[in-house]
Amino acid sequence: MTDKLYETDSYAQTFTATVTACTPVAGGFAVVLDRTAFFPEGGGQPFDTGRLGNARVLAVHTDGEIITHTTDAPLPVGAAVEGVLDWDRRLDAMQQHTGEHILSGTLHRLYGAENVGFHIGSPYVRMDTSIPLTAEQLAEAEAQANAAVRADTPVRCYVPDPDTLTHTEYRSKKELEGPVRLVEAGGDRCACCGTHLARTGEVGLIKIVSSQHYKGGMRLAVACGQRAYDAVATGWADAEAAGRRLSAPVGSLEAAVTRLQGGEAQLKQRLADLQNALATACAAAAKPGVPCTLWAAGADGDGLRRIALAVAAETGAVCCALAPGGQGLAYALAAAPAGDVRPLCKALNQAFDGRGGGKPAFCQGSLARGNEAEIHAFLTETL
Repeated sequence: MTDKLYETDSYAQTFTATVTACTPVAGGFAVVLDRTAFFPEGGGQPFDTGRLGNARVLAVHTDGEIITHTTDAPLPVGAAVEGVLDWDRRLDAMQQHTGEHILSGTLHRLYGAENVGFHIGSPYVRMDTSIPLTAEQLAEAEAQANAAVRADTPVRCYVPDPDTLTHTEYRSKKELEGPVRLVEAGGDRCACCGTHLARTGEVGLIKIVSSQHYKGGMRLAVACGQRAYDAVATGWADAEAAGRRLSAPVGSLEAAVTRLQGGEAQLKQRLADLQNALATACAAAAKPGVPCTLWAAGADGDGLRRIALAVAAETGAVCCALAPGGQGLAYALAAAPAGDVRPLCKALNQAFDGRGGGKPAFCQGSLARGNEAEIHAFLTETL
């Protein structure tokens, strides 16, 4: 059984150990030591990386008793070797894991929410709760969790004796047998095998970045420590950049966007009215029974549709409305209700590298090649 140094000293960055096994495996070598400070993947926390002698540690896993290090080079069995952790990776994991304990404990204390899923991913920690929570509840839990961080109280990791464990309340995702390692952080007590900080203040900051309903509960994206700082700094910079474009300070962006959306809605309505008027004028000017192509620069896809349908209905003939858009030129093909423009649409796409389709009386798409004159000539000859 490998001696797990990380359980008693999560701040150990270097250690010495004896190699007890080294076996070639896919992707490297499986190395077993008599003792290790490398944390194996488990409980939602990723494995540590670093070096064993001159070999790079690529992954670390365990079967519960033996911890296996996957390295990029072999190590001689029986030799003493120095282990060095990638400390930035370990410290990040400790910040995320300790912060998760504080936040999930707060959610449980305030609302009875159970933590049913946890994974330290990139760039955020994923937390799944057993019940749905409102934005106001999440904000309150985040505020109280950060108050626990600022209190800077000790984090305690220990394995109580069986009698003490029997009379101790703690959170756990599943029923446990045998010795149980407990972690106390920020007023919460939880069964956990991971590595943690010595004091809550070292978490620095806890930020719920996003939330969504998931399987009857909530899926939260959470950032702690340096990750939380990076998330807030990036979000603030983005908000300031948006504020400069909207001529509004951070804190007033929602009102500015609402005004912008109102103006956009008015412009869309004006555009629709103008395109309706253009469609009516084009239909009035078209010759009955004569297929035609119309150039409508400035019209969007909806405008081309309105024009083509109006002209086809008025003339009883095929109409193709064209405008810059799509891959190069956007088009709308319409026929009288009994007509079918799909063969013409297919031929147009084949001739000018186009994409599009539709129903018998109406098709729409875009063309990568061709200009107005070329397309007009093609349609005239085809029709």
